[in-house]
Amino acid sequence: MQPRDYTVIRIDGDYAVLKEQMSGEEILVAMALLPDETDEGIKLHWEDMIYTVIG
Repeated sequence: MQPRDYTVIRIDGDYAVLKEQMSGEEILVAMALLPDETDEGIKLHWEDMIYTVIG
């Protein structure tokens, strides 16, 4: 899969709702898969099955 950039739009307990920056598609991701510093409004980069904070 191609690398993608997301914005965390909402955190609901153990899950975060991410919005892809290009398509606007929303996905639900377990917080355990995201970096510890993940919070609402944070931008994430997904590549090779790993999320990293970019802003």
